[in-house]
This record gives sequence, structure tokens and C-alpha cells, in this order.
Amino acid sequence: MKHPSMQIIFEEHSALTAMLRSLSLMVKRGPEPHRDNFFQVLRAMLFYIDEFPERLHHPKESELLFPPVLKRNPDLAPVIAQLEKDHVREEHQVRELQHLLLAWELLGDSRRNAFERALETFLQFYLEHMRLEESVVLPQAQKTLSVEEWKALDDAFATNCDPLTGKYPPGQDYQGLFSRITEHAPAPIGLGD
Repeated sequence: MKHPSMQIIFEEHSALTAMLRSLSLMVKRGPEPHRDNFFQVLRAMLFYIDEFPERLHHPKESELLFPPVLKRNPDLAPVIAQLEKDHVREEHQVRELQHLLLAWELLGDSRRNAFERALETFLQFYLEHMRLEESVVLPQAQKTLSVEEWKALDDAFATNCDPLTGKYPPGQDYQGLFSRITEHAPAPIGLGD
């Protein structure tokens, strides 16, 4: 049986993977001929990564998923410790990317390589993080968590409502953010070139 929270975690990972790939694709194509729009969309995408996964998704994993999995699977302590460190590192990395993007935009192409290198490192790091959760932690959770623990996870993740999963409309506060991303970012996340 696949629990609703597991399905939501996989959907949110998929949406984030699509966002990261679209971000990388945009950067490879470069800012011309619509430089202002290019930087606006990249800023929106990085803001999304900071706002949704970092503030909604990760805390629920750290508070509700990892502790009971660790309790029943103490051999996973190194993996869960690594995932917890990753959550802290991801937050710092996305903020660093936002700074590097601003430097590129304001100071010019001499700052582009630094952003591209940091983005590639972030992309590989984040994809590995999600792979580890999906291939190690979630299968053990499926095997070992109680009905009550799944209920708590299901209830908590049901409130995420990430619009980029394609299942929920963006809240009024986020309408402009998601419109900017989906109208201008390239596939797989948007409708842009």
C-alpha cells in the first residue's frame, strides 16, 4: 500500500527535479535576447526552491518521517544524519545561488561561471539527496512505520499543496510567482522556449 504522504513526497521530488532541470536548461541557453525576463524567471525559480521544499517539505521529513524511521531502523543513523545535514546545506546553497545570480545580473558575465558551477554542484547534490530518500528511507518507512505514524505524515504532507506538482492551483499569494515560472521557464516545468 502506498500512503498518501509517500505519493506527495514523490510528486514533490518530481516537481523539484523538473524545476532544477529547467533552471539548468535556462542557464545553458543564456540570458539573451530577453535578459530582464531571464533573470526574473531564474530568481522566481530559486525563490520557489527556497520557499516550498526548504520551508514545507524538509521540516516535515525531519520532524515526522526521519525520527520514527530511525527508531525502528537504527542502522540507518548515518544515512538520516547525512540527510539532515543535507537539509541545512541545501538552505545555505540556495541562498548562495540567489546571491551569485544577483552578482551575475548586476556585475555582468564575469560572474556567470561562478553561478553556473554552483548551480551544477547544487543540482547534483540535490538529486542525490532525493535519490537517497527515495531508495533507502522511504522503503524502510513503508516496511516499519505504524498506522498512527502514517496518519500523522499523511495529514502533514496533505497541507503542502505544491502547485508545481500539477495537482493544486497556486494560492493567491503565489499566483504571480507560479505564472512567471510556468509561462517563461522551459519544459519540463514551463511553457517557455
